Amino acid sequence: YYAGAFGQTGETLRTALKTIISSGHSVTSYNGLWTAFGTSDRTADGKIWDMYSDDGTGTHPYYSFTYSSSQCGSYSGEGGCYNREHSWPKSWFNEASPMYSDLVHLVPTDGYVNGRRSNWALGEVGSASWTSRNGSKLGSPTSELSGWGCTEGTVFEPIDAFKGDFARIYFYMVTRYKGTSESGPMSSNFELKPWAKALLLKWHRMDPVSEKERARNDAIYTTQHNRNPFVDYPN
Repeated sequence: YYAGAFGQTGETLRTALKTIISSGHSVTSYNGLWTAFGTSDRTADGKIWDMYSDDGTGTHPYYSFTYSSSQCGSYSGEGGCYNREHSWPKSWFNEASPMYSDLVHLVPTDGYVNGRRSNWALGEVGSASWTSRNGSKLGSPTSELSGWGCTEGTVFEPIDAFKGDFARIYFYMVTRYKGTSESGPMSSNFELKPWAKALLLKWHRMDPVSEKERARNDAIYTTQHNRNPFVDYPN
């Protein structure tokens, strides 16, 4: 699968990977994501693995969403239902296709927590204004993040167990959509700002690829016919 990328480095490598993961990409419909989650984000006991409410073990310590029957729906608080979260917020790329339904960055999440995350940048929170039941936070950035050049007043921080997952999703996005029109607090035209790159590399290193990610990558390949190279080759 990656034959065209071996021996390449730097931007040449990124371009080679973009060619590979773009050429086989079968676009999933937005509605089709509900079905896709049944294999990409489903635990052995038929529950949905939600990175905004789980503790990182897949044991659902707070509440659990049952595949299909717990789809949103309305909600008034945590634990109501799960929906389709654009981990790379759709407003950043004006809801354009194929980003809008790219299963790699579309993840099932608690509807209420998703709403609280909104389209804030990912980051590390110094002072939290809100904390979810699993420990995800919304609030002002740490001094370290500000020192790296982050000027955002509010950021969203997932728990440590899933920080690497989101970092590698973002690395996929800036490779798959390199050069595509986009503007967000962490990037421009899918080029990460220096502070965002430093943050995501930190998360990538602190939270190595998990079996959950490998299984998800394989499931996405059967549905969408492309892969996240940063899960297959985290180096």
